[in-house]
Amino acid sequence: MSDQGASGVDRLDRVFAEAREVNRGVLMPFVVGGHPAGTSLPDLLRALERGGAGVVEIGFPFSDPVADGGVIAAAMHEVLQTGRTVEQLLSEVRSVRSELSIGIVAMVSVSLVEKLGGAAFVRTLADAGFDGVIVPDMPLEESARYREAASRVGLGFTLLIAPTSQPSRAIEIAKASTGFVYLMARTGITGEQTQAPLISKPVAGLREAGSPPIAVGFGISSPEHVRAVVAVADAAIVGSALVRRLADSTSPAAEAEAFCRALAAGLDRS
Repeated sequence: MSDQGASGVDRLDRVFAEAREVNRGVLMPFVVGGHPAGTSLPDLLRALERGGAGVVEIGFPFSDPVADGGVIAAAMHEVLQTGRTVEQLLSEVRSVRSELSIGIVAMVSVSLVEKLGGAAFVRTLADAGFDGVIVPDMPLEESARYREAASRVGLGFTLLIAPTSQPSRAIEIAKASTGFVYLMARTGITGEQTQAPLISKPVAGLREAGSPPIAVGFGISSPEHVRAVVAVADAAIVGSALVRRLADSTSPAAEAEAFCRALAAGLDRS
């Protein structure tokens, strides 16, 4: 993908537009910043891009991770035990941003956002080279000032739609999101699953309402799952399955590239 100087939500728009042009979905792997210990985040991001990622989500470690299953919660706990700082994470992204054409999105709990400066922290993310931010536990009704802050610096702002959301509520959330909207494939917490999610009905409803690109996560863990998701949605988010493999690997960057490449085999819709 050619970047052509894009940044923020423009880069996210470009990633989805280029995928649509070739009738492919977008792969969105999730990693925890600073995990595994001793792994270079820039090396991990380079590896994920080589493997076929279009957008990478970076989770900011938090003591009480929201809706994250045991694998991701353990990874976050491990990072917090090392004393790694948010500024170190930001610095690593800043150091590699100019080399990459993938979108980079922060996933940050609202409590951590408030601790780090509230709406002003959105500018900090943009300055570090992030293209968007997901605040998974932020209610729509409390998001206006953050969305406005993101808009001012050209950053995408994504909210989550739960499987239990009423259609009218889901549409409100989608229309408030920029860059893409995150549709949870299942209720509960994240983690690997054996069956592909059933998402056709909610995706169709969002599309009819003029939703931004729809990314689906929670339990996506195989090329078959990716294929089923992008048959109807725009992107497949893979978190726990990747984080577990990185934790178990002696060469995390190589493992990230190989697993991403395997998952990307499910992106072609033709």
